[in-house]
Amino acid sequence: MGNRTERLLAIKEIITNNKVSSQEELLSMLVRKGLSYTQATLSRDLKFLKVNKISDPEKGYIYELPDQHAALGNEIAESYAAQGFVSIQFANHLGVIKTLPGYAPSIAALIDRSNPFEIIGTIAGDDTILIIPHDNVSESDVINAMILIIPELKSRFD
Repeated sequence: MGNRTERLLAIKEIITNNKVSSQEELLSMLVRKGLSYTQATLSRDLKFLKVNKISDPEKGYIYELPDQHAALGNEIAESYAAQGFVSIQFANHLGVIKTLPGYAPSIAALIDRSNPFEIIGTIAGDDTILIIPHDNVSESDVINAMILIIPELKSRFD
C-alpha cells in the first residue's frame, strides 16, 4: 500500500477525532503518528479529501471532512461493506469485486457515493461488482481508493 494512502487515512482519522484549526497543528499530529512531509503535500492532500473549514465556538475555525456530520452512518456502511467484501481482481484495466451474496449493490452504491477520482463508476449484480477506472489509473490506485472508502479493507491488502 502506498505512502499516500497511509497519509490520507491518517488525516481523515485525525480530522474526524480532533478539532484541528490549522495545517501546522495537523502536521504536528501527523508527525506524532510517524508521518512527516511538507506543508505543500498536506495542502494537496486536504484538497484531494475535499476538506473544508467550519466555524467552531472554541477554536474559531476547524477542519471538517465532507459529510463528517453523517460519520456514524458512514462507519456502519463501511463495516457492512467490509464484511461482504471477498476479493478484487483486474483484467484489461477493469476491476471485478466479488462479494458475499446480496452485498454487491450496497458496496457499489458506497463506492459511487464516495466519487473517488480513480473510479468512473460501478455496475453491480448480486455478488459481483464491475469497477470502471479512469484512464491511466493503476490497479494499486484503485485498491488505495477502495481502502480510503472502506478503511477496514486495509488489513486485507497489507
